[in-house]
Amino acid sequence: MSDSTSTARATPLGFAVHTAPVGLGDDGRDDFTVLASTVPAQVSGVFTRSRFVGPSVLLSREAVADGQARGVVVLARNANVATGREGEANAREIRASVAATLGVPDGEVLVASTGVIGRQYPMPQIREHLKSLTLPFPEGGFDRAARAIMTTDTRPKEVRLRCGDATVVGIAKGVGMLEPDMATLLTFFATDARLDPAEQDRIFRRVMDRTFNAVSIDTDTSTSDTAVLFANGLAGDVDPGEFEQVLHEAALALVKDIASDGEGASKLIEVRVTGARDTAQAKRVGKTVVNSPLVKTAVHGSDPNWGRVAMAVGKCSDDTDIDQDVVRIRFGETEVYPTGSVDVAEEDAVRAAVAEHLKGDEVVIGIDLGIAEGEFTVYGCDLTEGYVRLNSEYTT
Repeated sequence: MSDSTSTARATPLGFAVHTAPVGLGDDGRDDFTVLASTVPAQVSGVFTRSRFVGPSVLLSREAVADGQARGVVVLARNANVATGREGEANAREIRASVAATLGVPDGEVLVASTGVIGRQYPMPQIREHLKSLTLPFPEGGFDRAARAIMTTDTRPKEVRLRCGDATVVGIAKGVGMLEPDMATLLTFFATDARLDPAEQDRIFRRVMDRTFNAVSIDTDTSTSDTAVLFANGLAGDVDPGEFEQVLHEAALALVKDIASDGEGASKLIEVRVTGARDTAQAKRVGKTVVNSPLVKTAVHGSDPNWGRVAMAVGKCSDDTDIDQDVVRIRFGETEVYPTGSVDVAEEDAVRAAVAEHLKGDEVVIGIDLGIAEGEFTVYGCDLTEGYVRLNSEYTT
C-alpha cells in the first residue's frame, strides 16, 4: 500500500529538473523542461497511435525501444507536428544538444512536444538557451516541471506517493484533444524503485490501460500523446505488486485531475460500467456515454435527463447482446432505470435526487449491462460554453 504520510514533498533519489522560458509562448513563463536521471535508468513508454505524429513521438519511440534512457526534454505550446524535414531536423538538434549536456548518447534522451500544430520551433531563441545549459541541474523540481509543461491547463498536475523505501512522482499536462490510443497527453513518472525491466514494462502498460487510456474529453486523439516511466533503482528493490498498486493510485489521481480540468470543464464525470461481456465492451460503452455531447450538456446543466444515458448505451449497435430489458442505470446511488423499479409516486423524488447529485463537482453514472462479469470505469467532463470559447480562439 502507499504511504500517504510525509509524502507531500517526497522526491525520488537521483532525478534533476531544469526549466526555462525559450519563447515557445508569449507570456514569458517557463516552457522548456529537461527531466533527467543522474544515473542510468530503465524506461517504459507508450505513445499515441495517431497517423499524424510529429518527430517528438518518433524519436521517443526509438529511445525507449531498448528499455534504457536518461531523460526527456519537453517543449510546451508547440507540437512540432506537420513541420516537415525542418521540424524533424530541429527536434534532432535539440535532442543532441541536451544529450551532450547530460553526457549521454542522443538515443538516451526522449523528446516530448505539445501545443499548436504546423508551427516551427523558434530555433534562434532555443539555440541561445541550449548554449547556456549546464550541469548540475537542481535535484527535484517536479513542481516546476509540472508548471512548465502546461499548455491550456488551468493548474499544474502532480502527485507523490511512497512505495516501501522508494518514491513515485508523476506529473501530467492536458485538458483537451483527449481520446487516448495507447497513451494520452504528456505524462511522466519518476521513481527510485528497482524493478525487473520486463515486469516494469508490463506493470506500466497495465496501469496506463486502466487509467490514462480510460479518460476522454472530446473524442479527439492528440498527435503528440506520450506517457513515460523512468526508474533508476537508487532506493532498491520493491515488491512488484505493491509498486503496481502505488503507480495505479498515482496515475488515477492524475487522470481525475486532468478530466476535472478539461477545457472549460466544471465537473468530473465518472462512468462505471459493470456486467459487460468483457472489459473491452465495458470500456466501449463507457466511452460512448462519457463522450456523448447530450450527456455532457445534461451534466453541465444538472438536468436529471437519464434518457440521454440510455440513448448513448443504445448507440453501441454492434453489441447485440445488450438488452434494454436487463440494463440498469443509476446516478450516484439513485437507480433511474428500469423505470419499473421506481414507484410512480416516487418519480419526483428520484429526479430531485439525481438533480442534486448532478450539482456536485463529481458525477458518477453507473451502468450494469447484466451480461457477464466485465467492468471498466472511464473518466471525462461536462461540455460548457468555455470549451467552445477556448477552442474557437486557440491560435488567436
